[in-house]
Amino acid sequence: MGQPLKIGIIGVGAISGQYLSAFERLDAVRLTAVADLDAERAQAVAAAQGVRALTVDELLSDVDVDAVLNLTIPAAHADIALKAIANGKDVYGEKPLAATTAEAASILEAARAAGVRVGCAPDTVLGTGIQTARKAIDDGLIGTPVAATATMMTPGHERWHPNPDFYYQPGGGPLLDMGPYYVSALVTLLGPVASVIGAASRTRDTRVIGSGPRAGETVPVAIDTHVTGVLQHESGALSTMVMSFDSVATRAANIEIHGHTGSLVVPDPNHFDGDVLLHPLDGGWQTLPVSAGYRDAARGYGLADMAATPAGRAFRASGELAYHVLETMTALLDSAAQGTAIPVAGSCPRPEPVPLQDAPQIGTPS
Repeated sequence: MGQPLKIGIIGVGAISGQYLSAFERLDAVRLTAVADLDAERAQAVAAAQGVRALTVDELLSDVDVDAVLNLTIPAAHADIALKAIANGKDVYGEKPLAATTAEAASILEAARAAGVRVGCAPDTVLGTGIQTARKAIDDGLIGTPVAATATMMTPGHERWHPNPDFYYQPGGGPLLDMGPYYVSALVTLLGPVASVIGAASRTRDTRVIGSGPRAGETVPVAIDTHVTGVLQHESGALSTMVMSFDSVATRAANIEIHGHTGSLVVPDPNHFDGDVLLHPLDGGWQTLPVSAGYRDAARGYGLADMAATPAGRAFRASGELAYHVLETMTALLDSAAQGTAIPVAGSCPRPEPVPLQDAPQIGTPS
């Protein structure tokens, strides 16, 4: 405690820029090195940040790296995480925690044995949007939560993404791509999930790339592109999810939470902020003032929250939460394939709320 966590980034593609921008205002973390399979890209980022460019193996064993920020592709998440853990380093990764629940479980088991910490995105749930909604629920503004809806409807990523192939192969699809934001938010708001029941479909077996140098090229679709289902939370609340690459548009709120004395409209869980709307039983819609969460948060606040949390205490964007989210989504897809309800075998604690503040601060954990 009292010193920033020294961070080494593996994978400095496009998403790394958002983390690097946030690091500039986060005292709880300090970048010391970067690595990438593209050595020139790593050197360019290192020069811009005033840090060292290393090979992946060099960074994993470097004594000036306390924690590895794993921004590799999902298929490499488990390999990099396990190697970092074997070198005694904390790990924080982009979602998902791993490509499969088996790989994710192996990461958590290795971390427990080594006595290191594992964190994982999304950390959007730590911003003022989701946290203000959570405080409204915890303060009893909607009474007992009964139900929620979570809706993500798009015509498909091939319309804008120049290389959308992954989204239409196993491991992709609307649920595994965007579901981590929605399920993480639902668990933060309503607690862990006990069981699921789902259904899924697809409209066509090919997609046409709409932009970039491959525009007009056809890509195969090997997965269902419309997934819907119900999550039964341990609390008894029921969340209905619709995640689709087969729609055109929707006017539905990203997330709504309904209780016996009120309803909430929750902002987009892919963002850190946004208005929270409350409709009490006897009244009309009103915008709630911001009352909880990290102000002006961005990618990397979950890592800083981990860094600022004393050893032995639970931090919020944890590997346990990420594993529960992955297990919930996998169970939902299995339920859709099997046509039956499926229990979610594991659980996780509901993350601690975030009091309204600017950023995680070393020595003053919230």
